[in-house]
Amino acid sequence: MKQATFDTPFQNCIPSLPSSLSDYDPFCDVRERGLSISALLKEKLLSDGKAYLHKPYAAIFATDYMKFKRTGDRSAFESLYFSRRFQLCALITAELAEGKGTFLDDIINGIYCIMEESSWVLPAHNTYVRDTPQLILPVPKKPVLDLFSCETAALLAMCSYLLKEKLNSISPLIADRIQSEILDRLVTPYLNEHFWWMGNEEEPMCNWTPWCTQNVLLSVFLLPFSNEMKRNAVIQAAYSLDCFLKDYGEDGCCDEGAQYYRHAGLCLFSCMEILNAVSGNAFASLFELQKIKNLASYIVHVRVGNGYYINFSDCSAKAGSMGVREFLFGKACGLHALMEASADDLYRDYEASALFSADSEKMNLFFRMLTITHATEVLAYHKQSTDSTGSSAGDIFYPSVGLVIARSPRFVLAVKAGDNADNHNHNDTGSFTLYQDQLPVFVDIGVETYSQKTFSDKRYEIWTMQSSYHNLPTIAGLDQHDGAKYRATHVNCKLQDPVRSIFMQIEEAYPLTDKLSSEIIYARTVCLDPVSEVITLKDQTDCSDVVLNFITYDPPKQSGHENTYLLGNTVISFEGATLLDVETLPVTDERLKLAWDHDLYRIRLKMEASDFSMRISASLS
Repeated sequence: MKQATFDTPFQNCIPSLPSSLSDYDPFCDVRERGLSISALLKEKLLSDGKAYLHKPYAAIFATDYMKFKRTGDRSAFESLYFSRRFQLCALITAELAEGKGTFLDDIINGIYCIMEESSWVLPAHNTYVRDTPQLILPVPKKPVLDLFSCETAALLAMCSYLLKEKLNSISPLIADRIQSEILDRLVTPYLNEHFWWMGNEEEPMCNWTPWCTQNVLLSVFLLPFSNEMKRNAVIQAAYSLDCFLKDYGEDGCCDEGAQYYRHAGLCLFSCMEILNAVSGNAFASLFELQKIKNLASYIVHVRVGNGYYINFSDCSAKAGSMGVREFLFGKACGLHALMEASADDLYRDYEASALFSADSEKMNLFFRMLTITHATEVLAYHKQSTDSTGSSAGDIFYPSVGLVIARSPRFVLAVKAGDNADNHNHNDTGSFTLYQDQLPVFVDIGVETYSQKTFSDKRYEIWTMQSSYHNLPTIAGLDQHDGAKYRATHVNCKLQDPVRSIFMQIEEAYPLTDKLSSEIIYARTVCLDPVSEVITLKDQTDCSDVVLNFITYDPPKQSGHENTYLLGNTVISFEGATLLDVETLPVTDERLKLAWDHDLYRIRLKMEASDFSMRISASLS
């Protein structure tokens, strides 16, 4: 392992490790006394489990695995693969809720079904070198540790940890086989091989690092592996997590967006919790770091409400409810706004019987158990909370990503400066999104269902990645380009009264020098007046060939005044441009349908002057 050249808060805790590390025992009460939960929650768990009772697990064939390499289709194999894990997870928590052995045979079938898979790595991740072509089939004797091979190991480790006595009453061979498979498929390669997400000096990391590391730590510390193995795992994990943190600014902004916060920030928190628990609090100081607190708070600031979040990159506008994990992160760091927002979301999901609806809680037994065992505490906190709406986020600017979020009583405005080299990047420098009364007005479309093309050199052929399908201009017939050098410059953000504003120049986000002989300037200013509740957008340029693109949730309707339109309950009026057309953007992709309940729209304006301005306000009706 190389010596890090950046801040190393995790590695700084290593000298405080005790000679002998403890096992991780997060649900000891459940193991010793069973579940003590509300009747409503018990009914939900039993209902989920009974839906799978005596049902066969999905059959998976070699040709299913090969389909990704042959056609680029990820979802065909993944739907089969994930369904097995969803099924096993639901059956285990149903057995814990009832405690009568009803579900045990189906659980054992699931355990063996998964253990007898040739590999736990997804076809889309089946490569030994980062960003290189995938193998058409896995090599069982040389495991690849990807997100879901690590998830699978943790699921089986949790199964053995929670149900070992019941499994042993049938046969001790079951738990022995689980440990053997995890040793061969996860622990041995983790301690003896290098996978890119484990960190390598300045190489950029992403959500993979804490997500995989969390599941490695669960697998190692829930099962009776040797103290030497555990210690080596802690040392490697500390290095990896420092490599992950180096790519975050002090402001804690997640450049992958709210959806990936769940895999990045929250898995980082789980790593901290596990490391601290097994080391006699050697990692306790991490919870006091301002960078960690900022990272934890990020999700509150990008939360709009009504299920919506400020989104960019591959993140969806509906990034999922907050819940127990966010609450516990807030509690550990003393962040009451995070606790309140999390409790608010959990309460709503609980009342709607929508707990465990996210895929992460359908297949990650650790997350599911955290919700089950802490739901009562979170609901009690919600009942006594002074902010029952969980809406206490204020204005904020994240300089590390160039993201500003400003609020008024009715509006939430977000503008992204930065560059086009984010994790899960879209070419969106200078774009903005706007919500009125927690409903979308100007939107970021998000990303369609992942395919082979999504993470290839053809990524920016996909329409949702292109700047002309964001709230941005097309300049001299050119869209923005991907890469760190394609960025906003002269960024100036002001969050003081009377208005909140951001100014930037975005011409460098476009490959203009390849086409134009002379340099041009393109400046954009976006302001929100929280008193008058008026948003203004002003663009200035010396280029005579500019088409402005605006992506909207509602179709524009002429309001009776020239260049004035209604977008739902929002009024827009503009000067310095004429309307070219309004294009319907069909929402047919299954992933996009999760965010948008109908088609979206693209308004295209031809800029007729060097100055363009748009005024946005709420309708009086």
